[in-house]
Amino acid sequence: MDQARPARKVAIVVFNQIEALDFAGPYEVFLTSSGGGQDFQIFTVAPHEGPVVALGGLSLNPAYTIYNCPTPDLIIVPGGPGARTEKNNSTLTEWIASTAATAELVLSVCTGALIIAKADLLEGLNITTHHRAIEELKAAAPASSVIVENKRYVDNGKIILSAGVSAGIDMSLYVVGRLLGAERALRTASLMEYDYNPE
Repeated sequence: MDQARPARKVAIVVFNQIEALDFAGPYEVFLTSSGGGQDFQIFTVAPHEGPVVALGGLSLNPAYTIYNCPTPDLIIVPGGPGARTEKNNSTLTEWIASTAATAELVLSVCTGALIIAKADLLEGLNITTHHRAIEELKAAAPASSVIVENKRYVDNGKIILSAGVSAGIDMSLYVVGRLLGAERALRTASLMEYDYNPE
């Protein structure tokens, strides 16, 4: 008898001045679709110990730091104003690059794409970000193939990027569908009362 696949570990990177919905949207999607923890185990991970202060003063207590977190199967890198600082945090970008080597998927939301660009993960890919950060991403990832505009997310296989803020929810639902089937993604969206239209 085949044993069930272990729950995928989903690490959501959090940092100061992160956009709240960038991390909370994907967190909610993977939590709602987790089957009570059987399919996904979701946790936050920060580049340093102690609380993280999101945009607007929301204080978060990350479950782990990059030094002690479980090895993730999925890595989610959100954006927000703090992404422009964290893209220059070589300790974080090196952790993302090394962890991505063994991860099943790497996802970015909004300007989180700037961070994974600095981790050298976007060369030759179709990429996207928040519509107001397109030119910034072009400069950060000059070797990427195409900047995709007017789409909620772009799937490159291992690397999946979303446009801004709420688009991270669409991307996460898409990933749930890719991993667990379209029915699970639609059921998750229904439970969240989210108007999801798969691309």
